[in-house]
Amino acid sequence: MNIILLGPPGAGKGTQARKLVEERGMIQLSTGDMLREAKSSGTEMGNKVAAVMDAGELVTDEIVIGLIEEKLEGDHGGGFIFDGFPRTLAQADALGDLLSKHGTALTAVIAMEVNDDALVERITARSTCGNCGEGYNDISKPIPADQKCIKCGASDFKRRADDNEDSLRTRLMEYYKKTSPLLGYYHAKGDLKWVPGLGEIADVAAGINKVLDA
Repeated sequence: MNIILLGPPGAGKGTQARKLVEERGMIQLSTGDMLREAKSSGTEMGNKVAAVMDAGELVTDEIVIGLIEEKLEGDHGGGFIFDGFPRTLAQADALGDLLSKHGTALTAVIAMEVNDDALVERITARSTCGNCGEGYNDISKPIPADQKCIKCGASDFKRRADDNEDSLRTRLMEYYKKTSPLLGYYHAKGDLKWVPGLGEIADVAAGINKVLDA
């Protein structure tokens, strides 16, 4: 089972990916994580990644596809969740060719549907524990009255500098510009499924599981 999770910044893709990893044994392939891992690996591909990143240049599609192929050749577990890739139609074609080469295909492309205004309200209210990373939200999960993290007991809470309305709306516009072609691409292939993305975590997860179980 191989899926792509699509959704704007703050839609909860990471949270839902972690649930799929825990509950279905899937493997999350995050482009950012793979690049950081490769950079410090000392392998031939890793040295290539390090050289590009240290020079401040963008990593090519060829390199990213090469990293994904390395993962496909390992233990598949319950399948793959592609996170942060593809971002363009050329990358989507390359991913399709790679999966076909390995005798597999996408099960579904799940787009998390959100209301922009509600998303902005939710994201500008979020914070995290600076010690363990536990997430909080002024609306749905406020920091405890004693100002101590429920997970580790620390009192160091942080907000991302770009979790403000102007910055978030700019990021949303950039996301929609890049993602709209992918939505049409995967809709035409019959792979695209929509899931409401702004409900409770368990409700969103139930929607994703309904798609996968079908």
